[in-house]
Amino acid sequence: MNTVALIVAAGKGERAGGTLPKQFALIAGRPMLAWSYAAFAKNPRIERVIVAIAEDQQRLTAEHMPGVATITGGTTRRASVASGLAAMGDAERVLIHDAARPFITDAVIDRLIDALDNADGAVPVLPIVDTLVSTDGTSVSREGLHRVQTPQAFRVDSIRRAHAEWRGAEPTDDAQMVRALGGSVALVQGDPMLEKVTLPGDFAAAEARIGWETRTATGFDVHRLADGEELWLGGVKIPHHKGLSGHSDADVALHALTDALLGTIAAGDIGQHFPPSDPQWRGAESGQFLRHAAKLIADRGGQITFVDLTIMCEAPKIGPHRVAIQARIAELLALSTDRVSVKATTTERLGFTGRGEGIAAQAAATIRLPGDPA
Repeated sequence: MNTVALIVAAGKGERAGGTLPKQFALIAGRPMLAWSYAAFAKNPRIERVIVAIAEDQQRLTAEHMPGVATITGGTTRRASVASGLAAMGDAERVLIHDAARPFITDAVIDRLIDALDNADGAVPVLPIVDTLVSTDGTSVSREGLHRVQTPQAFRVDSIRRAHAEWRGAEPTDDAQMVRALGGSVALVQGDPMLEKVTLPGDFAAAEARIGWETRTATGFDVHRLADGEELWLGGVKIPHHKGLSGHSDADVALHALTDALLGTIAAGDIGQHFPPSDPQWRGAESGQFLRHAAKLIADRGGQITFVDLTIMCEAPKIGPHRVAIQARIAELLALSTDRVSVKATTTERLGFTGRGEGIAAQAAATIRLPGDPA
């Protein structure tokens, strides 16, 4: 059956604070809206994802989630859902979701869709475990009470009819409208991952629910020394009677670091991203290569936590320049200097570095990547 996901994201989210509507605020480096969109988009049981946003949020969406198709929602949640229902054509089932619940699991999606075989709608719920009291301090029984989450799933014909015939006050959710017409709504097991992000402190709690993955990779590079070339190491120009020869500025240290960072996300090597055969990289400053690798990691919500660099040469002496190299790499990667290790060694006059024919560099990088809540 044709199943569509509708994400309602037209609100302002003012209680969350910040300068952006909360659906565009970052959680682990990604807009909150992007988490739920990605979860629906990759699920094989969802044929299409519709995102309803406010009319004045088109630019924000294009900037933070390029390529995502949207529709214009309304001034209320119910109006936004109605716009989504009108845009989904002949879909037979719909999962309606609030963008403020970013972490959707495949298990919840499966339970909701399966429940529609025998019901007009289905909602995920969690048990209430805390003691409940009224404003006068009287205890309230938890018997038969649940915490309701989204996404909520419906047969499209049922939810369209419920919206068309609703005449009451603004409903708290879509299931309320289906029940008002006598429709059946099943309760399925929810998930703590679906906790709502509402207040400023909720963002830290949301990040804590993500299973972070630590990755480490290494990089290695060599360039020969030649007359008439400048010597750049770690983004610092070093006085020397010879320089490194290569298609770019031949900064062997930054090249090794770039490969280490690319390796953490299995993104190939520096030659794939900046081919030596491409004339635009002739003499290029290697800091841009390092920033490119760092951006690829950031685009996946990753965080660089530590980098380590060893430069291997007989001359020049690296010691006098170590602090400057450390500071420049820290600047390029937006890290504190205590997260950048720079070391140097010789090869006891053995091999090409020992003979002064070239310089080699070895690097390691450690990053954190957000796990997949689904």
